[in-house]
Amino acid sequence: MKKAAAIASGVSIVVVGGLFALAAPAVSAAFTHVTSIGAAVPAPSPTETAASGAGETDATGLGEGYVDVGNGLMIRRNDPEGCDIPRWIHFGRMSASLNDDLIDRGPRELAAGPVGVDDDGVVMTYTVEPGDSLYAIGDRFCIANPLSIADLNHTRVIQPGDVLLLHPDGSLPWIPYFSPPDAPGGYQQIPYQRAIEAMRVAAHADDLDEMRSIFRDDLAGLFPSADDADVIARALDAGDLAALRQMFA
Repeated sequence: MKKAAAIASGVSIVVVGGLFALAAPAVSAAFTHVTSIGAAVPAPSPTETAASGAGETDATGLGEGYVDVGNGLMIRRNDPEGCDIPRWIHFGRMSASLNDDLIDRGPRELAAGPVGVDDDGVVMTYTVEPGDSLYAIGDRFCIANPLSIADLNHTRVIQPGDVLLLHPDGSLPWIPYFSPPDAPGGYQQIPYQRAIEAMRVAAHADDLDEMRSIFRDDLAGLFPSADDADVIARALDAGDLAALRQMFA
């Protein structure tokens, strides 16, 4: 089924009864369950659950067709098709994480590129080939919010040769792409995004000197919180490429 909406960092589109609304940071407090297409549904009350009287339900009241993917989100099973427990990319204030290790279901049309694995054989990255689609990549790895792959990797459009991070390490910081945490209304996003994209290019090249220059001259002053900027400064001072590659994947 074609995805109708995508959860992105900072702001998401949620669908309620056919109406679109904006919710920040990911889902408004009025909703506690999210489907795999980003459609939020109200959490059923005990009275509503008891009154329905039809079908088997789990502890959420949504039924066995839903699965918990962490952070209070419930999404449909079997979406992508054949994925009993889909994977979900979560974004926090300065973090990104995955609900479980990825499942590589094998090369397919529009997602036939090579994968990168860690020492334990866990899929970590995917290398883009010409014509690849985020939806096809999501289908291959059972990722239910595939458009978030672009956000995770600080890009709007994937390009052949891009090495996409698919499995972020929740213990390491990740820098939001569209605007920094606590950005006020009217914040000028373009200079921030350009600096983030430049940091991404330098991080992929392992060019610490260039990253330090971009941070000093273009990025550091764009954070409303000096503490958030210091997270990057400390990694740069330590030359921590592992952390920097995730911050600016």
